[in-house]
Amino acid sequence: MMRLGVWMVASAARRGRVAARDDRGDVPGWVLVTLMTAGLVSVLWFVAGDALVQVFQNAISSVTPSAP
Repeated sequence: MMRLGVWMVASAARRGRVAARDDRGDVPGWVLVTLMTAGLVSVLWFVAGDALVQVFQNAISSVTPSAP
């Protein structure tokens, strides 16, 4: 019975190492997704920045009471 427990722990440890090794290969994908997201935000900000600021200001002014 003790051997079964030791085998299960060793097996779980090996699976953890294998999973960690497989995850490393996906780093370039996450870097690409992050760079593309930053690029899209930059383009949207450049093209529609003034309109987005106006929309935000209108939304804030409609929910906050005006000063007397």
